[in-house]
Amino acid sequence: MAVGEECAAAVASQVRHRWLAAAFFSSVDVAIVAGLPRVPTNYRDAPTCGMWGPHVSRCFIATFFNKPLGVLLGFVTDARAYWVTRSLIAWNVNDQDTSLFLYASRDATMHVSDGAIHGYDSKIELEPEHASLPDNVAEKFPFIRSYRTFRVPSSVDVASLVKCQLAVASYDAHGRHQDVTGLQLPGVLDDMFAYTGPLGAVFSDKDVDLYLWAPTAQDVRVCFYDGPAGPLLQTVQLKELNGVWSVTVPRYRENQYYLYEVKVYHPSTSQVEKCLADDPYARGLSANGTRTWLVDINSETLKPASWDELSDEKPNLESFSDISIYELHIRDFSAHDSTVDCNSRGGFRAFTFQDSAGIRHLRKLSAAGLTHVHLLPSFHFASVDDNKSNWKFVDEAQLAKLPPGSDEQQAAIVSIQQEDPYNWGYDPVLWGVPKGSYASNPDGPSRIIEYRQMVQALNRIGLRVVMDVVYNHLDSSGPFGVSSVLDKIVPGYYLRRNVNGQIENSAAMNNTASEHFMVDRLIVDDLLNWAINYKVDGFRFDLMGHIMKSTMIRAKSAIRSLTRDVHGVDGSKIYLYGEGWDFGEVAQNKRGINASQINMSGTGIGSFNDRIRDSVNGGNPFGNPLQQGFSTGLFLEPNGYYQGNEADTRRELATYADHIQIGLAGNLKDYVLRTHTGEAKKGSDIYTFDGSPVGYTSSPVETINYVSAHDNETLFDIVSIKTPIGLSIDEKCRINHLASSMIALSQGIPFFHAGDEILRSKSLDRDSYNSGDWFNKLDFTYETNNWGVGLPPRDKNEENWHLIKPRLENPSFRPLKNHILSVFDNFVDILKIRYSSPLFRLSTASDIEQRVRFHNTGPSMVPGVIVMSIKDAQNEKCKMAQLDKNFSYVVTIFNVCPHEVSIEIHDLASLGLELHPIQVNSSDALVRQSAYEASKGRFTVPRRTTAVFVQPRC
Repeated sequence: MAVGEECAAAVASQVRHRWLAAAFFSSVDVAIVAGLPRVPTNYRDAPTCGMWGPHVSRCFIATFFNKPLGVLLGFVTDARAYWVTRSLIAWNVNDQDTSLFLYASRDATMHVSDGAIHGYDSKIELEPEHASLPDNVAEKFPFIRSYRTFRVPSSVDVASLVKCQLAVASYDAHGRHQDVTGLQLPGVLDDMFAYTGPLGAVFSDKDVDLYLWAPTAQDVRVCFYDGPAGPLLQTVQLKELNGVWSVTVPRYRENQYYLYEVKVYHPSTSQVEKCLADDPYARGLSANGTRTWLVDINSETLKPASWDELSDEKPNLESFSDISIYELHIRDFSAHDSTVDCNSRGGFRAFTFQDSAGIRHLRKLSAAGLTHVHLLPSFHFASVDDNKSNWKFVDEAQLAKLPPGSDEQQAAIVSIQQEDPYNWGYDPVLWGVPKGSYASNPDGPSRIIEYRQMVQALNRIGLRVVMDVVYNHLDSSGPFGVSSVLDKIVPGYYLRRNVNGQIENSAAMNNTASEHFMVDRLIVDDLLNWAINYKVDGFRFDLMGHIMKSTMIRAKSAIRSLTRDVHGVDGSKIYLYGEGWDFGEVAQNKRGINASQINMSGTGIGSFNDRIRDSVNGGNPFGNPLQQGFSTGLFLEPNGYYQGNEADTRRELATYADHIQIGLAGNLKDYVLRTHTGEAKKGSDIYTFDGSPVGYTSSPVETINYVSAHDNETLFDIVSIKTPIGLSIDEKCRINHLASSMIALSQGIPFFHAGDEILRSKSLDRDSYNSGDWFNKLDFTYETNNWGVGLPPRDKNEENWHLIKPRLENPSFRPLKNHILSVFDNFVDILKIRYSSPLFRLSTASDIEQRVRFHNTGPSMVPGVIVMSIKDAQNEKCKMAQLDKNFSYVVTIFNVCPHEVSIEIHDLASLGLELHPIQVNSSDALVRQSAYEASKGRFTVPRRTTAVFVQPRC
C-alpha cells in the first residue's frame, strides 16, 4: 500500500538535495512501516544519533523505500565495505566472478544514475585476494572474518584518498553493475596513521604547540577568540604531517579561547563540511563547551594551596581489598543543604564546607572505615546548561503541600527538566574537563581549581575519590551542533558502526569504538589526565563491557606506572572497576574480546556483581518489582505475588542462598560450595536463572558487591515495594540494614548507594537520572528520607503507578527520624565491624578458599539463614598465616527470617565465641540478644538480624 504524499514530503523536506528528493519520490512507491520514526523539524539542529539523528536515518529510509540499500536520492548512503589495511578492502560479496572498483571524489560530487557512478575523480580497479583476512585484521574485526578481500594497488596514494568521498562498486563477469556502497575507514587509518606523539596543547617557555589528529581532513585552521563569547581575533593555518595537523603559536595566546575549523568529508551528509570543533584534548572550556580555553593545566595559578603535597596527605590504603565505596551524585550531596553557602550548593565547592551537614555525615562514615567516595559523572556533559542564569526551578514549598500519591509533582518536574540544573550526566561531550555547571563560573579557571579543591577536601577527611567515566558513548555525532566534537574531526572513526555503516546505539547513543587505536589511546590519555592533574584515586567505567578488554588492560598498566616522584601520584593505589554487562553489538566477543564480567577474570579490575544484588533483593531490575528475594520475604513472608508454590519458593530461596554465599566468598569462580542440593560445586559451575555462571572472579578485588546503585530504585524503595504491604516500618528498617550488612561483610569490595544508610527514597522512581532535585533529595539532617513526594515521573514509572500509588499514600510506609537514625547507627556499626578484622577483607583467592566456610548448607539447610565462618591461625604452629592480632575466628550469621532462629553448627562447637564487642554495645536491642552456646555450637539470632561472633585471642 502506498503511503500518503505527506509522508514523502516530510522526509523530502529534510533532504538538502531537494531536487533529487522530488525526483526520487515522484518515481517510487513507499512501503507502510508501523511506527515510522518522527522526522526532525530541522535536520541540522536535530541531535545526531546514528546517521541522521535519533528519529530517522538515511539507511532506515533506504531499507523501506523501493530502492537498493546502497543508493538513495542519487548518492551512496551506507558503508558496507571495510578498508582494513593500507592494501586491503573487505566486502561481503558472494559472487566469485565479481570485480570491484574504488571510486573517489575530493569535492564529494559523486552520484549514481542510470546504473552508473558519475562525478568521481579517481576510479581504481581492485584485485581479488584468494586468501582470507590476515589474522591481525580478523582479530580486530572478527565480525567480518568471512568477507572477501580485495587488494589496493601499491601505486595508489592512500593518504590522499582517505580525504575523499569514497565508494566501491561491484560488477559481474559481463561488466554489469551489481552494487555500490561506501567504506568504513578505521582499519586503514589505524594501519597508516596510528600515532603516539603529542596531542592537544603543549606549552613551552615561549610557545604553545597545538596538535590535532585528523588524517581525513582536507584542511585545518585554528580560530582564536577574544574571550568565551567575544569576536574572532585571528585564524591560523595548521600543517599536516602523517595525519597530524600542528602549529606553533606564541605563548601570549595562553588563556585565549579557540576552536578548530576542520574541512572534511562527512558521510552523514555526503558532503565536504567545514566543522567548528573543540580540541579533543581540551583541558579548559567556556560555558557549555562552545570554545576551548587554551590553558596550561600545570600553571601555579590553578593549584589550591598545598596541592602539590596532596599525595602525602592521601588516606592510607594497604590493599584494594580494604576498599569500600559510597556512590554519590555531586548535586545530590548539597542541593538541599542549608549549612552550605547558597552559591555553592550543588557544586564542587560544597565539599569544602567542613562543618556542613553533608561533610559531617561523610566524616562519620570515614571514621567507621569507609574509604572511597564515587562521584557520578563530573566531566563536561551535555544535558545541563552551564549558565546558571538559564536554570528553571519548581516551587518546592508548593509541591510539598500536594498529596504523597499525586501526579502533580512529577508533572511540574517534567515541565522544566530540560532546563533545570539536574542530570546524572551520562551524556558525555568532552571527557577531559570538569563540568561547568558544578563550578561557580563555567568560564575560565574556576572549574579546574574547584574540582581540585573538592578532591583535596575529601582526601583530608579520609576519603579517596573515584571518578565515574563514560567512555562507551558520546552525546552527539555529525558535523553540526556544539555537542558533537570527535565526529566532526575524523568522521566515522571514533564511533562504532554496524555492517551497514549506521552508528551503533546500544550503549544509549553514539557508541564509541575502543577497538580503534586512537580511541583506545584517547581513553588511556584521559585517565592519565584525571589521575595526574586532578589526583583522582579510582575510576568507575560506565558500561565497561562496551569497551575492549585490551583497552582496560592498557589503562591499568599506564595508571600503575605512575609514581609520586615523577607524576606526583602513586598509581599502584588507583583502583579500576566498572559495569561488565555483556550485551549489544559487543556481546559474546563479536567485536573483539570485550571487558565483560567473565572476560575480566584475572585482570585485577573489578566488575559489578549483579548475582548477589538480584539474590538479596529478588528478581532483577527489569522484571516485576514485586518479585521477592532472600532478604525481602521470599517463601518466608510472601507478598501475594505468585512466584510458584511453596516447594518452588523454598527451592528458589535456597538457590538465592547459594548465589549469595558465592558472593560473600568474593564471587570466586573456583570457590567450592556445598549447594542446597548437597552437591559440591565451584562458583563457575553454579548458574543463575538465565544460565550465567554465578562465580566469575579470580580475585576478591574483581567483584563489586552491591544491592543498590544510582540505577533503579533505592534500597529502601526496593524493600518497600517487595515486602508485604502490611509489614511495619520497623521491620522494613531491619530488612534494609540486613541487606546492607550482607554487602558490608562480604569478601570483595562493598559498594553502597548514597542514602541507603539513612533509608533514602526517591518515591519509588526506578530511573531518576532526570527527575530533578525534588525526587533525588538527600537529607543529611535525617529529618526525612524523601518518601511519598509524589508519583515518580511518568516516562519511566507509569506502568507501575498502580503499585506505587497505594504505598505512597499509606502513612505507615513513611519512616520517622528515629528510624533513620537507628538504621544509620547500625550501618556505622557494621562498617566498624568490617574494619575491625582483616578477615573480612581477605586479599587473595587462596586465602578465601582456605579460610571461609559456610555451614547451613545442603538439603537440610534452615531456610533464610546463612552461616559464614572465617578462620585465622590459632597459634604460631599453624601453617596458616596469622592475619588478625585480635580475633582467631569470626562467625557471621544472617537471619532473614521474621522470627528468631536457633541453629546448631557442630563444626563450630567448643569455640570461645562471643558477640562482637561493637554489637554488644549496639543501640539495636535485638542484636544484643544474639547468643552462642559453646557446648552444642548453638547460635541464637533474633529476627531479621545480622550477628557477628568472634573468638578473641588470649
